[in-house]
This record gives sequence, structure tokens and C-alpha cells, in this order.
Amino acid sequence: MAHEKRMPVAFIGHGSPMNAVDDNEFVDAWGKLARRLGQPRAIIAVSAHWYTDKTLVTTVEHPQTIHDFGGFPEPLYEMLYRPPGDPELAREVQSLIKTATVVPDESWGLDHGVWVPLSRMFPLAEIPVVQLSLNYNLSGTAHYELGKELRPLRDDGVLILGSGNIVHNLRLIDPATPERGYGWAEEFRQTTNELIQNHENEQLVQYGSMGEAAQKSVPTPEHYWPLLYALGAADSDDQATFFADRCIYGSISMTSVAFGL
Repeated sequence: MAHEKRMPVAFIGHGSPMNAVDDNEFVDAWGKLARRLGQPRAIIAVSAHWYTDKTLVTTVEHPQTIHDFGGFPEPLYEMLYRPPGDPELAREVQSLIKTATVVPDESWGLDHGVWVPLSRMFPLAEIPVVQLSLNYNLSGTAHYELGKELRPLRDDGVLILGSGNIVHNLRLIDPATPERGYGWAEEFRQTTNELIQNHENEQLVQYGSMGEAAQKSVPTPEHYWPLLYALGAADSDDQATFFADRCIYGSISMTSVAFGL
């Protein structure tokens, strides 16, 4: 079914689970983004926090809210974000993706990489959400290709959403610098922003070739790879629009970007 508008693509730097309850510039930016996106028919989300040995897609009718974190205030564990699932969309994802075997999954719900930003973007929880896992046995190139294969869903009003953090090194976090990043983190943020703006996707896929700043910014790939899905799903002429584009606590970037707004 054709939708009246080709849906943009988005990558959200989701940061701390506390963004579900805190009011800050990042949460405000997500809300503004949602208003510009309009109302998707459904959302297919790829999160850093569903990291699996195969490519899975949620087929549940009513996804559970997964509180996959520890040491936070009790109200956060009481929060529920319960949009419907969309088994039909999950089957469509299975048929669209040819470069990997996509396995249906009924055990997962929505992890905090998905429900935290969506609870601030679409608080009524009316839009069906399907989650696609990150297969750690695939290469960055393979994840980028999966994003390309999801691209036709945009014509059916589906929002393709990646959720992670482009700079994400929890071992090097500095609680004393909430307002800025280390030099290497700022360098990597600026480099990736320029590459995103200029559609230099091959360099973004091969981020490991960007030297020490990349190695420190992306010590493990799971928070970076969701960006590759957004890049793959974007068209070559989609302009990149950045939101909440700042480093915090030394080693996290909250950069969020939409394509084709």
C-alpha cells in the first residue's frame, strides 16, 4: 500500500536510559524530530542493545518493555512503553532481505535503545514497532546492505530507525565533563558528521581506517552499526539534518541525524 509521503530515515543517539524521564536538550530535539517526521504507519527499529548471533525480527503482537539496565532510580523500572507489534511488517522484512536469513523471534520485546527515544518521540505508543536485531557475525558492509534492502519500506510509510551512539566508550566516561567530549571524541564526531553530510558512506562503513580517534570512539561496533542501517536506507540525494549534535561525559556523542526530511 503506497503512502502519501516517502518516510524519512533517522538515527538517534539514545544515550542514558534516564532520557526516558529527564528533560534535556536531547529529549527536546527528539520531540522536534518526531513532529517533523509526521505520523509513520509503523516503525522498524535497529538498536545497539539487541546483539545476537543471527538476524532476528520481532513477530510478537504486543512487545514487552525490556528494562535491560541496572543501577537506575526505581521509577525507570516502572515505566512501560507498550505499542503494538506488526507481524505482517516483520514478514515483509523477512521477504525484503535477501543478503541474510531473517529469523522470526517471539521472545524479545523493545529494549531501552528503542523504547526510551520512542517514548519521548511518540508518547501515545500508538505506532506499531518491529525490532530487527544486530547480528554480530556480519560485517559492517553487510549491515549497510541490510539497510539498503529495507529502503522500499519508506514508500509504505515505515520509519526506519537506528538507535545507538556514534561515539560510545563507557570505560573512558568522565562524569566531571557532562558538557563536552575528549579531543579524540570531538574529532571523530566532526569527521563522521562531514562524511554523513557528503554521503561518503563507504568511509563510514570502514570506520576502522580512521585511526586512533575511531578506535577510541568505537571500541566495540554495536552502538555504531545502527547508523549503517540508516545510511543504507537513505537515498543518495537525501539531505542529512543533524539534531542534538554534541559530545557529553568525554566519550559519548548524542548526535542524531535524519535523512530526507
